[in-house]
Amino acid sequence: MKVRISKFILPSLLVLAISTQANAQSRRDTNTKKTTTVTKRTVTTNNNTRTTTSTKRIPRSTVTYKKSSRKVVAVRNVPNKRVVSHRGVDYYYANNRYYTYSRGRYIAIAPKVGFRINTLPSNHRRIRFNNRNYYYTEGVFYIQSNDVYEVVDPEIGTIVYELPNEVEKVVIDGQTYYEFANILYEKVQVDGMRAYEIVGIIEMN
Repeated sequence: MKVRISKFILPSLLVLAISTQANAQSRRDTNTKKTTTVTKRTVTTNNNTRTTTSTKRIPRSTVTYKKSSRKVVAVRNVPNKRVVSHRGVDYYYANNRYYTYSRGRYIAIAPKVGFRINTLPSNHRRIRFNNRNYYYTEGVFYIQSNDVYEVVDPEIGTIVYELPNEVEKVVIDGQTYYEFANILYEKVQVDGMRAYEIVGIIEMN
């Protein structure tokens, strides 16, 4: 009798162990697959749930601009300007904006990453994100580095409440975003207010 029971129980236990191990492996594979394929995240703000694509560096070749020509602000004169040089390029600063000079006109531009100034533009706003202070004005983000302020790319997820007038509408994978100075924004609602969340940085060619 004991022999018959052991002959019946031992194979059953062996089958059960193999089945349990296979199920566990299947669960691990499923969890791993979910972790590596998730491309979106859900954010809940003021009882409103929204899903946004988690993006970082975006190849410029995947970006389509809604208008064929870029918005350009050009003026003949910039009163009370001061010159700020960066890597051999002269920027002309006045009225909280930067310009370059070309063919008799001053063209408004955003300073490039790494550009440094001693004093922030007067219309800047401080933005706290991930325990870091950013200073934002006219689509440009600065951080304080010792005694100067340096232009940087902001972190994904940073929220702003206004965009510069020169912002462009772009389409990526059928979705519409806003672009300025290679920074991509998505329109969102935060506590019932219209805002713009940074979802990516367009790579320079």
